[in-house]
Amino acid sequence: MCSLTLSSSSPPLPTPTSSFFTISSALSKSQYGPPPFLASSSSSRVVACHVGSNSNAQQHVATDLKFVLHDALHAYGIDTTHAREAREQFCSQIGRFTDIEKETSICINRCVDLGRTALYIAAEDDSLVSHSSVPLPVDDFITRLDDLSMDYCPHYSPEYDSSPEKFLESIERFLYIHKGFRRANANALEPRALYLHSVLTHRSGSAAMLSLIYSEILKMLRLWSLLYFDAEIFFPHDALTLPTGYHKQKSKESDQAHIMTSGNLLVEILSDLKHAFWPFQHDHTKTLFLRAATAANCVDRSDFVGESLLTAVAHKLHQLRLLNIG
Repeated sequence: MCSLTLSSSSPPLPTPTSSFFTISSALSKSQYGPPPFLASSSSSRVVACHVGSNSNAQQHVATDLKFVLHDALHAYGIDTTHAREAREQFCSQIGRFTDIEKETSICINRCVDLGRTALYIAAEDDSLVSHSSVPLPVDDFITRLDDLSMDYCPHYSPEYDSSPEKFLESIERFLYIHKGFRRANANALEPRALYLHSVLTHRSGSAAMLSLIYSEILKMLRLWSLLYFDAEIFFPHDALTLPTGYHKQKSKESDQAHIMTSGNLLVEILSDLKHAFWPFQHDHTKTLFLRAATAANCVDRSDFVGESLLTAVAHKLHQLRLLNIG
């Protein structure tokens, strides 16, 4: 079942695994005054949906909420054509997820194209932020991602057939030294480190983005019969470590929680984006009271404009996409 509730207070952030998804609109103020789709007496609009195990209910919620922010922006005069197309493609990809697929390692080829899905996330946000008349060239970046695997081939040596460890070490030398990909500062992630097209361009990314790129290389090498063993990626949960590969059957780590599944990777990507664009960042130099007062002032003041408005829009996008995956 799905219920709609109006509230004047901001709810707690939803978690991807929660049965309740709460979306609060942060577009209550702008330099042109309140948008026509928001009630003037309310500082926020809350849409609370309870999703049970019934697939029909989940589909109903997805249909109702998939474009709720796009409709609001369109009513405010913002062109969302390319953003809608990207969201449709994103939903088409994750619609192929089965329960088994969500729990499958990112190193295994399945029906959901994780690289393309990540690029549709980037395409949607890029369209809304840049207001470009042309969409992000997703296919061009897919080609660039595939070219990474092709570029590795000259670095492959037949001697790696007898040593999975040397094989994986050669991939990491290629990716992190020869190509120069590096881990962005996890404590101060810039948005460009969280979008696949930017990471492919600037070669600095989050743990999730680097793990995705590494897994795409492994999948292509397996497709070309160069990868013959069961490879897995160690997903780092600290602020500095790079994703690394290991031979699953020879490792004691094979059953540990750090193994990244397809579903968890997409949740990780969207959670990173949601937290990066959340307008009320934690300031550890202030007390909880002062942080709450700052947040309240940010919401209520009439000059909540410019970058803050774009930040709020981006944050809503990532909340809604997390709802789609859940």
